[in-house]
Amino acid sequence: MSKHTIWVDADACPNPIKETLFKAANRIEIELILVANHYIKVPPSKWISSIQVESGFDVADDYIVSKIAKDDLAITSDIPLAAEIIDKGAHVISARGDIFDKTNIKQKLNMRDFMDTMRSSGEHSGGQAAMNAKDKQSFANALDRYLAKYGKS
Repeated sequence: MSKHTIWVDADACPNPIKETLFKAANRIEIELILVANHYIKVPPSKWISSIQVESGFDVADDYIVSKIAKDDLAITSDIPLAAEIIDKGAHVISARGDIFDKTNIKQKLNMRDFMDTMRSSGEHSGGQAAMNAKDKQSFANALDRYLAKYGKS
C-alpha cells in the first residue's frame, strides 16, 4: 500500500484533471482525497474519497495544510496554498501541470501579487485561457513523474 496521499483543492479543479487523478489513484493504488466546500462526487473506490468542509474563505486550504504530510502531493493552482504546502515538505502540481517548488514559489507569489495590483488598478483584465489538450497532457506528465518517484512505498 502506498504511504503517500494526493490531496486535491477540488473547488476549482477542472473535471478532466479529476478524471486523470481517479484513473491514476486506482492504477497506482494511492490514496486520493478531494477537499471542497461543496459536495464532490467521486467514483466508488477504496483509494478515492472526498471531504466536504464548511463554506468560508480558505477553509478547504486550511484543511489540506493541516493534514498534508512530507512528500504528499497537492493539486492546486492557488499560489499562497502552494507556498504553505511546500513549507511542509510536500509537492505541488497545478491543474495545468506547473510544478511549484522551493526554487520558484517566491517568484510565483510575487507575480501573483503584482497581477492582483494590476487588476485592482484596472490596468489588466481577463484571466487564464481555457484549459486545452496541451495543459491536460502537461498535467498527466507531471503527475506521472511524481508517481514514478513517490507512488509506491
